[in-house]
Amino acid sequence: MPCSHISFTCSKNLKAAANISRSLTDAGIAVLRFDFTGLGESEGDFADSNFSANVSDLLAAARFLEQEHIAPAILVGHSLGGTAVLEAAADISSAVAVATIGAPATSAHVRHLFTATRQEIDVQGEAEVLLGGRPFTVKKQFLDDLEQHDLPQSVAGLRRALLIMHAPLDDLVEIDCASELFRHAKHPKSFISLDKADHLLSKAEDSRYAGALLAAWASRYLPNADLDRGGVADEVTATTNIAGFRTDLLVAGYPMVADEPIAARCTAACRAR
Repeated sequence: MPCSHISFTCSKNLKAAANISRSLTDAGIAVLRFDFTGLGESEGDFADSNFSANVSDLLAAARFLEQEHIAPAILVGHSLGGTAVLEAAADISSAVAVATIGAPATSAHVRHLFTATRQEIDVQGEAEVLLGGRPFTVKKQFLDDLEQHDLPQSVAGLRRALLIMHAPLDDLVEIDCASELFRHAKHPKSFISLDKADHLLSKAEDSRYAGALLAAWASRYLPNADLDRGGVADEVTATTNIAGFRTDLLVAGYPMVADEPIAARCTAACRAR
């Protein structure tokens, strides 16, 4: 289940994304997190990327999972990544459900974020803007590309279960976006209010809450997916969490978690010092 994450500038290593992914893996749901072009550990230049490129990145991630592991059954995206998974879902046949968190509903909802620099972007072709407190170059082609996508129509034709999660007090993407998405979507569709959370789910309790609800919702649709695990009997894949001793294992296609006891952690920490 690929979990794309982008708030224009945020990478897959944002704490909220990690907490949500941890909730899913704890529920036995394997997750692929990745950075869109020009963000985090991905190559490329953010200034040359756009919404279409984000959708292409999603499709590439889905192909990778299908070829190397298991075809993705559920797509999850935050902010513009949520809008991207709605657009990409039609071309990912294995996906049976889609979830968005704080996602814009139309290109207009994204454009208003650049109101202060829009004239400069139109005249000069690009402008430096502060996104998430950091300077980024945004080019006119980014905004022009958004205009080419009929996002409400994509939602209307989704034909997959949809979960929309949004915070009423989101100060970046207004709650009206959730209403717009929900209005165009067909059933089965669900909406969960994230209460007093901010756009980035910066409080750990908010991201953990979102992750727990997402895992519960996803579990309903996973049994209906064609989840041929396809694992080789003696094949083991291990992913170590750089922040600790936890290791996520895929054994013959089945996910599980390994960890060290507290005593071992203390001993290792002492050796490191």
